[in-house]
Amino acid sequence: MRFDIITLFPELIDTYTKNGIIGRAVENSMFDIAFTNLRDYSEDKHKKVDDYPYGGGPGMLLKPEPMFKALDAIIKHNSYIIYLSPKGNLFNQQKARELSEKEHVVLIAGHYEGIDQRIIDKYVNEEISMGDYVLTSGELPVLMIVDAVGRLIPGVLGSDESSVEESHSNNLLEYPQYTRPESYLEMDVPEILLSGHHKKIEEWRRFKAIEITLQRRPDLIKDDSLIEEYNKLSKTYK
Repeated sequence: MRFDIITLFPELIDTYTKNGIIGRAVENSMFDIAFTNLRDYSEDKHKKVDDYPYGGGPGMLLKPEPMFKALDAIIKHNSYIIYLSPKGNLFNQQKARELSEKEHVVLIAGHYEGIDQRIIDKYVNEEISMGDYVLTSGELPVLMIVDAVGRLIPGVLGSDESSVEESHSNNLLEYPQYTRPESYLEMDVPEILLSGHHKKIEEWRRFKAIEITLQRRPDLIKDDSLIEEYNKLSKTYK
């Protein structure tokens, strides 16, 4: 898999993608990341890539000419082009899984008031939003997508189970977890986790995952059978 990122701040992308789990994955050729400085495709002597919007209004828009040239230099027959925009579809774990199956993902980091609509009309396959808020630039959202998608590529996390048993993997938030010491400041690890009874531990974790999801993100519960399962497990683990 390959990510291509169009940005005005390549140094931000470069720093992040050379460190941590993502950096190791790139170094080990589990996937590729490349970035393009949009200003390299500007014919303006000052490398300007933005201008005022027609019809008036605040802010500036990224111009079509540099973006068209940058995209034409990057895209291939299998490219999937995403523009990070507050108007886009909300990003979630399911979308991350879908994108992890793509061969080539191109990410456009927006700036100012956005980009010329003609760029979207001609090139963009999907607009994606990271939430109901607005940021100063698109580099952070781009990196969030690279991180969320990249970690789903087999081998990146070292154990495929790491990406399965976590929040949002099955439309449930993750169950509570504990490590040593067994007791700290009179706060004890739940006895069930010390029992060695793997089936009961699995049931308890399932119960707590459903419980936390019901409390904090009930909108994720789409199946009434989960409520029934929770009620059944609560008789034992409540």
